[in-house]
Amino acid sequence: MTVDELALAEKFARVWPHLNERQRRLLAGAEAKAIGRGGMSAVSRASGLSLPTVRKAVTELDSPPETPVPSWRSRQSGGGRKPVGVLDPGLGAALKSLVDPDSRGDPESPLRWTTKSTRQLSRALGDIGHPVSHPVVAQMLHAMGFSLQGAAKTVEGAQHPDRDAQFGYINDTAKKRLRAHQPVVSVDTKKKELVGDDPGYKNAGREWQPSGAPERVGVHEFPNELGKAIPYGVYDVGANSGWVLVGADHDTAAFAVEALRRWWATMGQAAYPSADRLLVCADAGGSNSYRNRLWKVELARFAREAALMITVCHVPPGTSKWNKIEHRLWSAITMNWRGRTLVSHEAVVELIGATTSQTGLKVRAELDRGTYPTGVKVSDQELADAGVSKHKFHGEWNYDVGVKPRHQARRASIPPLL
Repeated sequence: MTVDELALAEKFARVWPHLNERQRRLLAGAEAKAIGRGGMSAVSRASGLSLPTVRKAVTELDSPPETPVPSWRSRQSGGGRKPVGVLDPGLGAALKSLVDPDSRGDPESPLRWTTKSTRQLSRALGDIGHPVSHPVVAQMLHAMGFSLQGAAKTVEGAQHPDRDAQFGYINDTAKKRLRAHQPVVSVDTKKKELVGDDPGYKNAGREWQPSGAPERVGVHEFPNELGKAIPYGVYDVGANSGWVLVGADHDTAAFAVEALRRWWATMGQAAYPSADRLLVCADAGGSNSYRNRLWKVELARFAREAALMITVCHVPPGTSKWNKIEHRLWSAITMNWRGRTLVSHEAVVELIGATTSQTGLKVRAELDRGTYPTGVKVSDQELADAGVSKHKFHGEWNYDVGVKPRHQARRASIPPLL
């Protein structure tokens, strides 16, 4: 019988998309049997299946399997390409030894001083006799329960035994002051920012721009003649408002107290006209450190000028991220200027001053071109004249500076009853 292979090929082309692998094979076998002599070769040429596959299909038709293959399977169980772990039984253990944190610290490990990317792992496995591609390495890592993860900041180091008690002390003191309509502020210095234009400096975050037209900034971040912007903030807890003094010189204790002084003159005194006390919550380090002598001397000078008794409570060392200014003021400012190039100190002031939040936060900012020299020495006598009065609970963290409140002064002037 003469076989019209073109017609047969057209038939296969029409039917093939509707069949799975096993059904195609069986149809090819049936056609080969129907043709008879030379049918296998003709079907192989017309269908594109190999001659051994067609021969196997004819055998399947002549000898049905003892256990019928389920309709949803294309081939007998166990068919197809074997997993790489089966072909190379030692591959899984070798891969796990490379990514295991303990074994990776071994000086003999191939990845002791390199990253654990899938390509590096693939090369390292090949070097020790387990050739495998990097996509297969990724599949195996997922199957073994690994995933890409960054380091989590959870280890705080040594904690002071009175850390929680200090936070409770600050909380109780702040509540009492707020109930008495006395000001409570949180202070801190934000991260110093490079300013300049042509080229500018990259600022973290993304901003809506025309597609494919990002703002171009310099590759290197070396300070230019404009230097850095130094934002020192005062966050009013009761009023949910912020004041930021943007300096251009140095972040010193004198600069920190100057920010407090200007906040009081601009916002604080108007918001609390009858206040005679001020509670300042600060970090344990930096320009407002509890060990900083100049901080206390400058605070005493400001207290005398403003006729205030200033109470300072420092959060324990290593816990500055829980100072309220961090998540009430600085986070809102960071979101407001994300992706924006800080071209000048004036631009920094404008961006800070435009910051708001859904909770009603309002911020004012001012530029300070003054100079604040570092390395200022404070003598023991100057510190004694500041009149620092330590609290009974952790006096190094909690202390008063300045004049006594008016109601206490009046109470002291009344002679006791005999």
